[in-house]
Amino acid sequence: MDLRPVVDRLPWPDVRGMRCLDVGTYDGFFAFELERRGAAEVVATDISDHSQWDWPAAMRDRGAEFLAAVAGEKGRGFEIAREALGSSVVKREISVYDLSPDEVGEFDVVVCGSLMLHLKSPVRALEAIRSVCRGSFMSAEQIDPLLTLLSPRRPATWFRAGHETQWQIPNVAGLRALVESAGFSVERVVRPYAVPFGAGYAGGGVRGRRALAHAALTRVVARGSGVPHAAVLGRAA
Repeated sequence: MDLRPVVDRLPWPDVRGMRCLDVGTYDGFFAFELERRGAAEVVATDISDHSQWDWPAAMRDRGAEFLAAVAGEKGRGFEIAREALGSSVVKREISVYDLSPDEVGEFDVVVCGSLMLHLKSPVRALEAIRSVCRGSFMSAEQIDPLLTLLSPRRPATWFRAGHETQWQIPNVAGLRALVESAGFSVERVVRPYAVPFGAGYAGGGVRGRRALAHAALTRVVARGSGVPHAAVLGRAA
């Protein structure tokens, strides 16, 4: 996915002079954006290799090999970007579940993007994030457009039962409820937006009925083409 076209649509808090954390950084886009926006210190966390994903039982033996073939070496993109940008972002290899003040300290601002759908226990992960956040938390996650249309106010989730790397995808109300369940008060929710596919996306030619329907719903709900997302800005309650 290419986050550049949507970065200014997110509900960023003021990060100038702040100690900031990017959880599940992957290639580091949010971490480097925090730095660009004036953060005094940025720490980025992620797991160290593909074997540490929350794999379902059916994918446990072959999941790491599958992702290595699709996405390449874990963390390589981050290192290339950090070197190219001359960045001072510090990367820590640690699971979101293991975040704690003893492990990483506390942060004025925490951001997390497109991670919860890959986790078996998103509430547990958000509670760990809450434990290290003393200020603002921005959560930007994939949402299900059909559930968002059918249930605009009631939290709902499409449980995918560990389909490849995805476990569950909420509607917008569900994303808000997840953030609140971890002890954050929600200050702002931005309307759904579509994150465009990156140049290397290989699925553009796959067009079955389900894919066409999902694309049409995304255009209606998120007013664009790509992966439908929503973002929430919360504060440690």
